[in-house]
Amino acid sequence: QVQLVESGGGLVQAGGSLGLACAASGRSFSSYAMGWFRQAPGKEREFVAAISRGGGSTGYADSVKGRFTISRDNAKNTVYLQMDSLKPEDTAVYFCAASTFPGVVVLTYKFNFWGQGTQVTVSS
Repeated sequence: QVQLVESGGGLVQAGGSLGLACAASGRSFSSYAMGWFRQAPGKEREFVAAISRGGGSTGYADSVKGRFTISRDNAKNTVYLQMDSLKPEDTAVYFCAASTFPGVVVLTYKFNFWGQGTQVTVSS
């Protein structure tokens, strides 16, 4: 069992940057692959970025590739999402999630635990 709490959301102008963090409590954080997802009003939850258990492999949605960076610090039980060159279409609630599957996990149903989400709003 792992509990996830996101932080760092807020309001930013287009072209700006924002960093999200997701702190995990519970045992064996390093045994979970981690991911970030987002959900805009009226839309389905979508994959944003993912990182393997040890942090050596990452994956990104095409819409954020080159602008967002996922990382993790297993000593601090925390996964991060650095978001640069933000666009209004990045506006959404951002969720972090933990998966017991190996590798870089991108499918929603493969994630066992979810945070409560943090709002990111990008103004034009």
